[in-house]
Amino acid sequence: MASRLIHSRLSLSRLYVMVGNKNGRLLSTESNKVDEPFKVEEAETVNVPPPPSEKLLVLGGNGFVGSHICREALNRGLSVASLSRSGGSSLHDSWAKNVTWHKGNLLSSESWKEALDGVTSVISCIGGFGSNSYMYKINGTANINAIRAAAEKGVKRFVYISAADFGLANYLLKGYYEGKRAAETELLTKFPYAGVILRPGFIHGTRSVGSIKLPLGVIGSPLEMVLQHAKPLNQIPLVGPLFTPPVNVTAVAKVAVRAATDPVFPPGIVDVYGIQRFSQQMSR
Repeated sequence: MASRLIHSRLSLSRLYVMVGNKNGRLLSTESNKVDEPFKVEEAETVNVPPPPSEKLLVLGGNGFVGSHICREALNRGLSVASLSRSGGSSLHDSWAKNVTWHKGNLLSSESWKEALDGVTSVISCIGGFGSNSYMYKINGTANINAIRAAAEKGVKRFVYISAADFGLANYLLKGYYEGKRAAETELLTKFPYAGVILRPGFIHGTRSVGSIKLPLGVIGSPLEMVLQHAKPLNQIPLVGPLFTPPVNVTAVAKVAVRAATDPVFPPGIVDVYGIQRFSQQMSR
């Protein structure tokens, strides 16, 4: 009887040690004090392959940035689809055969919404230049339509390739930047905890135009090396944003795919320095 009583008291003692109160504080049986709450370190993003069920839709996947994103996503084991006005890709690279190509116009028809079936994340590279009204439609309205449709379909994460501010250039390309910022506002509203906005400046790398390959990195790479260490210049009034360093298209693609598949990637705006930092972390 005594041994059972001792055993019961020990069990209760262990139970009190293991159970915490509602505020997450541990109760101690040795005294009447309340232990301090556990200190939880901030979660870090981990570069791990996504589960096989992940399906990515790249809006504008046949463009310069979009094609690099498609290839990066395939290399990470994702099921990849692309939606663009022209549909299929003009690229002859072998990886392009592994992408499901959809044709659709985000401005004029709802038939493209079928491309969202089964999609878990979206990366939009939609953008363009022209008159102010045209630029607002392409950079703003088209992306807003896509964001709303993705939210209705229950897409988990949405990544938008936007653009860095360039000071005076913003006024010269008013429709372009007003469209971009309107799309950003919509994304942060519809995906407050799973929307990521990348704001690169000039994106360099090898760009294919038909059968011709343009080595944009010949200019962009040296500028990136110099300007990434000149961040204070970026704070100069009016002309400071012109010193925003270029960024490699491969870095943009890697960070975009990671942001679309990593559930702990922080939501919100990632500037060019953040893109460089995340890219460097993934290369270690």
